Amino acid sequence: MQTYEKPVIHPLHSGLMNKFAGATPAQRQVKSAIAGVAVEELVEQYGSPLFVYSERTLRRQFRTIRNAFATRYPDVTFGWSYKTNYLKAICAIFHQEGAMAELVSKMEYDKAKALGLPGNQIILNGPHKPFATLEAAVRDGVTINIDHLDEIEDLEAIATQLDRPVTVGLRLNLDAGIQPCWSRFGFNLESGQAMAAIQRIAQGGKLRINGLHSHIGTYILDPNAYARQVEKMVQFGYEIEATQGWRMDYIDIGGGFPSRSRLKGAYHAADVLLPTIDEYADAICDAMWKALKPGHTPKLIIESGRAMVDEAGTLITSVCGTKRLPNGTRAYVMDAGVNLLFTSFWYRFDLALAQPVPGVAEPSVIYGPLCMNIDVIDEQISLPPLSRGDRLVVSTVGAYNNTQWLQFIEYRPNVLLVTESGDVELIRAAEDITDLERREHLPPRLALQPIRDRNDSFTPTGGR
Repeated sequence: MQTYEKPVIHPLHSGLMNKFAGATPAQRQVKSAIAGVAVEELVEQYGSPLFVYSERTLRRQFRTIRNAFATRYPDVTFGWSYKTNYLKAICAIFHQEGAMAELVSKMEYDKAKALGLPGNQIILNGPHKPFATLEAAVRDGVTINIDHLDEIEDLEAIATQLDRPVTVGLRLNLDAGIQPCWSRFGFNLESGQAMAAIQRIAQGGKLRINGLHSHIGTYILDPNAYARQVEKMVQFGYEIEATQGWRMDYIDIGGGFPSRSRLKGAYHAADVLLPTIDEYADAICDAMWKALKPGHTPKLIIESGRAMVDEAGTLITSVCGTKRLPNGTRAYVMDAGVNLLFTSFWYRFDLALAQPVPGVAEPSVIYGPLCMNIDVIDEQISLPPLSRGDRLVVSTVGAYNNTQWLQFIEYRPNVLLVTESGDVELIRAAEDITDLERREHLPPRLALQPIRDRNDSFTPTGGR
């Protein structure tokens, strides 16, 4: 027997025409397997919600991007951006492929060292480098890029302790012709701040600059922005060489390459909007060759994150409730929300059904499980009538969601890796109450006495 539901009349809003084609209606998208393993099989064994990564996709993405640059420039190194996804298994795969570790905090530094990475395979960036971390990094031979003047003083103090000069890099911010222009990190090039920092370092006599770093932003859709960045960085490197005699051993252009995630409000489909990785490689490497002096080929360092991992990550989530909103819109409550998909505030994901669902599709809202009005995964998606237990497969979620996920209201779930041979490996176990409370301490005076009789009123002891 079917449940009666009051009829609803929706006004028709056709919206803007889009001859470039947007997303395929969700009722036509069915993704019953991830990397060759059935969704239902994964959920049956590991529960829902559930993150699943494809090792084959991770390695393929890295090799594709690496080869695009290595065939155009002779000395290219990739630094895997830990902040994008610092699950140990993910980091280890990229290190096996030859990537260094690009780190921006003590926590990430600790993770890389615990993973067994030597100092000469680590790049340390970021605006907050505690003194002890800087000291350890110098001793380990880490590539350090200075972010601000206080770090110059810290590094000079470390050089004094070690009684030897310390070689470091300098982080720049510059105008690459795109907006917004990132100016928070490093020393500004156009205002003369960067050259003033070089002069300050030279006067101190304890540090030497051998490389330049700059990160112009994220989800950069204009390859020519990188070309302008490279031209300015190389030119500044030669100005440093002319004034101080320090030749640049590396030019680190940061990251920012986009993935197939769609920014909210984007008009075009990803296939139309995104340049190819070859277009980025052409722009960057051509700019390097044009700007460099004959015989000088400094190492080109690329700190890519999102483009490497995003497409390898998938989230399985299940319907746990259905409802109608006051305006008649169909709404679904899922067991995963912004607590697991933090980037949903900026990106609209590709959502597919894990199984065919019959019925007429209608505009729907997808909510997460949190008791928060902002917990919305998609506000306008066409879906057939779903029932409790039906599953959605959320694709292109490998970047930033497993580093920015929240230990808020809900436990964080299992994370799996499907190997190249099709085996399934657990790479992070689901949390339980011990994960939330293992660092907490309850003072004895606040301990509650157990309830002896459930019919008695409960009066906690302690306090005043």
